[in-house]
Amino acid sequence: MAALPIYLDHHATTPVDDRVLAAMMPYFQERFGNAASNAHAYGTAARHAVEEGRARVAALLDCKPEELTFTSGATESDNLAIVGTARARQASGNHIVTVRTEHKAVLDTCEALIKQGWRVTFLDVDESGIVPVEAVAAAITKDTVLVSVMLANNEVGVLQDIAAIGALARKRDVLFHCDAAQGLGYLPFSVRDLDVDLVSVSAHKMYGPKGVGALYVRKAVRARGVPVPQMMGGGHELGFRSGTLNVAGIVGFGMAAQIMKGEGPAEATQIAGLRDALRDRLLDGLDEVRLNGSADRRHPGNLNLSFGYVDGARLLLELCEHVAVSSGAACSSAELGPSYVLEAMGVPKDWAAASVRFGLGRSTTKEQIATVGDVVINTVNRLRERSPLWKRRSQGKPLDW
Repeated sequence: MAALPIYLDHHATTPVDDRVLAAMMPYFQERFGNAASNAHAYGTAARHAVEEGRARVAALLDCKPEELTFTSGATESDNLAIVGTARARQASGNHIVTVRTEHKAVLDTCEALIKQGWRVTFLDVDESGIVPVEAVAAAITKDTVLVSVMLANNEVGVLQDIAAIGALARKRDVLFHCDAAQGLGYLPFSVRDLDVDLVSVSAHKMYGPKGVGALYVRKAVRARGVPVPQMMGGGHELGFRSGTLNVAGIVGFGMAAQIMKGEGPAEATQIAGLRDALRDRLLDGLDEVRLNGSADRRHPGNLNLSFGYVDGARLLLELCEHVAVSSGAACSSAELGPSYVLEAMGVPKDWAAASVRFGLGRSTTKEQIATVGDVVINTVNRLRERSPLWKRRSQGKPLDW
């Protein structure tokens, strides 16, 4: 069997940590009870495991355990936060503010609300991918009931000023939702320090299992009936999200969160160093390479580069024989054309079409980064040797790539 390529797509998903898997295993067979079955020991053991997992995730977010509702992942959490808030606050207004570069779970949910009569303002970002706080302020009206801005972009890794936007929303008495699925544990994030009212998180972005996530809702916001439940049938999770709980998944989520809380900051420093080494190697070793997104305000494991004068699809195809990378978000992989995130940042279409997202993670090594650097340089050079445009550029002839 051929060796698998080096994995650098950690923004799409992460491998389950061995410690997480070990914690989960008993809950598939030995402790398989339903957490809602309170009459016997199997159900009681499951309920205790769920609450321990809830406490561990809450510790990572710096919130109270009872402020967390478990879901199937950040996409469901985004839907519950946005639609649930809209329906709960519809007597107060019908306007939502978000950003053009948000995850599709936010953008598509907002588009669905537009069809139901809601007004949504999609804010532009600057060329580095950052939305100015002043733009958020200007967009808020007396009818605005929710602002939704993500922590770290899943394609270019850009970090938004959550503290400033949260303070603004609090001052204007508008609820603030943040999709924090990317970067939680690697980036400082405390709901006690930030004026966030709702936060979406996911286990599989932090070395936990797929199919489990959570929505944080500030206690004072819950007391106002926000969000309105979107899934009915049994009143689980204090009525906010019905359905039999994924006990093994929640246990794994809790363990992943505990590991991140203890090891995440040091790990982020290590990964950022490797990311910077790869960036420098590629920028020094190749001409006509463009860094997409802010150089400073970005996820420690994210590197998004565009390579001039190459066919983007061919580049990705040849790279993936040696290194698992992507050209954008996994949720948009079926869509044709350049990334909507890069388009919103004003990246020219030719450059955007030749972009590669490198996502470093916990298991990435210095040796792997050296190998990836060589592979990318060799692949780009080989493709450019076949390019008539590159030949004209090398000869100093005018062209418009």
